[in-house]
Amino acid sequence: MIKLKGLAAVAAVLTFVGAPALKAETLAEALSSAYNNSGLLEQNRALLRAADEGVAQAVAATLPVINWSLSASRTRVETPITRTTDSALARITGDLTLYDFGVNQLGIDAQKEVVLGTRQALRGVEQDVLLRGVQAYMNVRSATEFVQLRQNNVRLITQEFRAAQDRFEVGEVTRTDVALAEARLAAARSLLAAAEGDLAQSGEEYRVAIGNVPSGLRTVSAAPVSRSQNEAKAFAVRNHPAILEAQRTVTAAELNILRAEAATRPTVSLNGFVSTDNESNTSAQIGVSVGGPIYRGGLILSQFRQVQANRDAARAALHLITLSVEQQVGNSFAALQVARASREASEQQISAARVAFEGVREEATLGSRTTLDVLNAEQELLDAQANRIAAQSDEVIASYALLSAMGLLTVDHLNLPVQQYDPAEYYNLVKGAPTLLSEQGAALDRVLEAIGKD
Repeated sequence: MIKLKGLAAVAAVLTFVGAPALKAETLAEALSSAYNNSGLLEQNRALLRAADEGVAQAVAATLPVINWSLSASRTRVETPITRTTDSALARITGDLTLYDFGVNQLGIDAQKEVVLGTRQALRGVEQDVLLRGVQAYMNVRSATEFVQLRQNNVRLITQEFRAAQDRFEVGEVTRTDVALAEARLAAARSLLAAAEGDLAQSGEEYRVAIGNVPSGLRTVSAAPVSRSQNEAKAFAVRNHPAILEAQRTVTAAELNILRAEAATRPTVSLNGFVSTDNESNTSAQIGVSVGGPIYRGGLILSQFRQVQANRDAARAALHLITLSVEQQVGNSFAALQVARASREASEQQISAARVAFEGVREEATLGSRTTLDVLNAEQELLDAQANRIAAQSDEVIASYALLSAMGLLTVDHLNLPVQQYDPAEYYNLVKGAPTLLSEQGAALDRVLEAIGKD
């Protein structure tokens, strides 16, 4: 039952890939589907919105804080005359920080850096999604070509096997030649089954990465990459999202150090309250208070050392990420050159191997070559064709991997026909810490409804 399902999946993929050209799915269409259907992008967009809320919460710390409270009590006094007194109190309190040596503003600035860094992290995820889409697309294409190549190989060796049998019956070859052809035919069928299994697995990966089943995939050329390796590295250091995210992390850590220093200074606050009791007695108070820390058991110094350590770690991470990005560019350049050279060499190999195979097969019909010679020549031609398929796929994947290493594998750079997610739209609505009944709060409700969140 499992084998039948696997064969059905292979047949389905072959049907899609063999569809008419008008129905073929281009790489751009596949990547657009990957972008639109990615759950990973949705997850990281939600994380970005959570970071946006951090700015709103930091802004809220600079605004008035108003609270209300209701309390009720009953007091029983046991004396020669027992008395019971009921009381109730309603109170509204307010508090506003007037001056804090920049603690709250530094908190806002640090949270803004976190938001900008999270946006770069989202760009990095976008690159990962698109690169996975390219790999899935090319793997299905190459797996399909491998299946077709193995099918042709089985047909060809079947013909050789039958020819060997016919020649054995008339005494031109020995039973050894027939056995050799039969063994090669069994091996070819085994390789065909393996290729069909690879195609089925590639189809499943395509469905997950792209969001639909393959549909007549077209031939793909390598992405244009005109920069030299040194230019590509320099560009990547300036533009790769991982580096830009790390830079924002360093800036946020430095702001947190300044914030920790300012937190040791006094804070000036405006506070007041209005209250009324069950006897309609009303009281009100407003005042200014100044206060700051004196001793907290070493907590303040510990927190200061902690933010310094976080700053040092962020700087080290930036250095390591920069080295890693440069290495990725170098590796992608090398992989692209190797794949391109391999493709060119395999094309020459195919041309020579085809001539050799046709010559050996013709000589075998004249009796000057054995069946083994024919099978070996056919195997060399098959290996050359397989190398070309793998090299073509590797060249395309390496070119897009190089774009990713440079920070250019985005829907904007590829000019994909999709509606891009605007990371600033949600931020602009929440950055001022809007209230539920404000105009921005209503607009925020509409945005959340549009993205399917409640």
